[in-house]
Amino acid sequence: MNQDLLSNAPFLSAALAFFIAQFLKPFVNAVFERILDWKLLFSTGGMPSSHTAGVIALVTSVAFTEGIGSIYFAISATFAAIVIHDAMGIRRAAGKQAEVINEWSRILSDIHREGQFTPENLKTMLGHSFSQVVGGMFLGLIIGLLVTNRIVGL
Repeated sequence: MNQDLLSNAPFLSAALAFFIAQFLKPFVNAVFERILDWKLLFSTGGMPSSHTAGVIALVTSVAFTEGIGSIYFAISATFAAIVIHDAMGIRRAAGKQAEVINEWSRILSDIHREGQFTPENLKTMLGHSFSQVVGGMFLGLIIGLLVTNRIVGL
């Protein structure tokens, strides 16, 4: 049994895709927002989706190392579908709800200026838009192919 983590193409593909996507977020944001925000290195949300990049790199690598008929491919593809659905659906909805709660918090703070209410801002950038997920898919596919080719050959 091979115990060498550095020759595990699916693991390395997923990890590298996740970290590269996180690393790219401040720079992609700087292109669109004209501000380099280093906090995005450790943030959820944003372009590209690091969760999507990681799971797509995993699925891509598993497809080429184990085959699309394998149980490993079935597990990784199902896992990817759940992660992507969560990123684009549930976490995005939670972010939109946080925006509404933050607005109500500001309104209540203005009404109760005597200090009876202290506003608390909730994090609103939780999920991803469709384009952010597509960006993560593209990045994950490329990294999955490159890493798998480098380790096991295609």
